[in-house]
Amino acid sequence: MSRRIERVNDLLQEQLSELIQREMKDPRLAGLISVTRVETAQDLRNARVYVSVLGSDEEKEAALRALKSAEPFLRRGLRERVTMHHIPALHFRRDESMAEAARVLALMRQVQEERQEKDSPE
Repeated sequence: MSRRIERVNDLLQEQLSELIQREMKDPRLAGLISVTRVETAQDLRNARVYVSVLGSDEEKEAALRALKSAEPFLRRGLRERVTMHHIPALHFRRDESMAEAARVLALMRQVQEERQEKDSPE
C-alpha cells in the first residue's frame, strides 16, 4: 500500500468517526460505534469502512443498516471536510476483530485457570 493511500485511509477514518459521533442523529446508532479502519482502493473510487459496534447482534445489524443508508450524507460531510478530487463510495463492514480478540483472551484465561487448578496441591 502506498504512503498516499495510507494517508487517505487515516484521514477518512478520522473524519468519518467524527461525522458519525457528532453529526448523525439516527436512533439505530445509539450504541458505541468505532470506525476501526478504512481501506481505500488504489483509484480512490471505493473505500471499505470497518466499524465495531458494541451491542447485541440485532443492534450491530441495525447500526450497519443505518450507516449504509447514511452513505450519501457521510459523503457530503466528507466533501465539506476533505480536499479530494473525488470522495470514494463508502462500503460499510462489521469489524469483529475486537470481539474475536476478547474471545481469544477469555479462552486463554480459561486454559490458564485450568492449568493452575491442575498444578495446585490439594
